[in-house]
Amino acid sequence: MLMHFQNLLLLPTIYQAIEESGFTTPSPIQEKAIPIVLKGHDLIGCAQTGTGKTAAFVLPILQQLSQNNPKTNGTIRVLVLTPTRELAIQVEQTFKTLGKYTPHRSQVIFGGVSEVNQLRDLRQKPEILVATPGRLLDLVRQQKISLNDIQHLVLDEADRMLDMGFIHDMKALLKFIPQKRQTLFFTATLPDSIKKLLPVFLNQPIQVDANPVSSIKATINQAVYAVETVNKVSLLLNVLRNQGSNQCLLFTRTKHGANKLVQKLGDKGVTAAAIHGNKSQSARQKALADFKSQSIQVMVATDIAARGIDIKELPLVINFDLPGEVETYVHRIGRTGRAGQSGQAISFCTQSEQALWKQIVKQNGSPINELIH
Repeated sequence: MLMHFQNLLLLPTIYQAIEESGFTTPSPIQEKAIPIVLKGHDLIGCAQTGTGKTAAFVLPILQQLSQNNPKTNGTIRVLVLTPTRELAIQVEQTFKTLGKYTPHRSQVIFGGVSEVNQLRDLRQKPEILVATPGRLLDLVRQQKISLNDIQHLVLDEADRMLDMGFIHDMKALLKFIPQKRQTLFFTATLPDSIKKLLPVFLNQPIQVDANPVSSIKATINQAVYAVETVNKVSLLLNVLRNQGSNQCLLFTRTKHGANKLVQKLGDKGVTAAAIHGNKSQSARQKALADFKSQSIQVMVATDIAARGIDIKELPLVINFDLPGEVETYVHRIGRTGRAGQSGQAISFCTQSEQALWKQIVKQNGSPINELIH
């Protein structure tokens, strides 16, 4: 039986914002997670990238804020931690969009930019704070932000935060947050490294799985080209020409490799921009805006910087360099084929990467078209 958002008994102010956003039916992760969060339980939510995990915690948190203390009290009551600036901005925008008919203010905090404007905005007394761990910990230690009143803690993309080495910052932040709180973990994969940490953050959590962990959406058509390293760029140009796609998200292993590839594509008349950790926040935001508006055809990204890139109808993802693990492959190609749309994922595999590719094929268990170039 198909569930509708009305069945979740959300407040009229929240439901109105949902309707205006064009949503009627909750995704599987939203359907499973929202009732549990509304009951106050700690939660582990496992679902693929692009399946609506953000709204799965934004909606019930907005509801709880409105019901438990409808009048804002000027303290931060919700903290969402994300691994990247782009994802932090995206999550905070979702709070604004779905909470626009509620009185609850939100703000985003991240590094790589001056803290002056962020501290100025804190004077507006937001109740909801979305942040990257490093900058937040710095401001908390300076006593410029208090987390004493946190009631809801969310770790979004928890697996990526561990990969990126945020665990020490996350544990340090816990010392400033009340032990009595609701904690929500949302992740696309649940490796052993995360399972070991669950007792540190969560209290008797309920786990919901909307999709098999490390599975690939059926809407994504996967293909692989066997290619030598020296021929990768010429192969890429052929693929882009044959696909006829106006947008392609392309992954490289290193920041230097991303910059180098953008230059080579530019020399061949292909508009491209790189997005990675060495780029300034303004450069990253400009590149993302240009990509969304289709001013550039190819966005070249590293795995870390790609967190938070959300293009609803992205037709093509290319693994110019194979990732080092299956979970990262799932994250990468999950950027296409979102919200029921079909997508194409193409991987380049050199001779030295064949063992790695066999492992990816074996573990993800979905059909892949083998194309030899």
